[in-house]
Amino acid sequence: MIPLTMANAGEENTIIRIGGKEETRKFLEKLGFVGGGTVTVVSEADGNLIVNVKDSRVAIGKDLANKIMV
Repeated sequence: MIPLTMANAGEENTIIRIGGKEETRKFLEKLGFVGGGTVTVVSEADGNLIVNVKDSRVAIGKDLANKIMV
């Protein structure tokens, strides 16, 4: 289990756990980051990520990406 920031670009990963406060978890859930779901890192710049999740492309900051364990 690693944080999403350490995942390789182009590799499909399964979300194992979402950490952080309740409001953070709910925010990520609304974006499509749910346990058991898949996420693919498209690109990375300084820890900030662009990912594909549930057929959508989403940009997330390094702090949020570190809370998503794959």
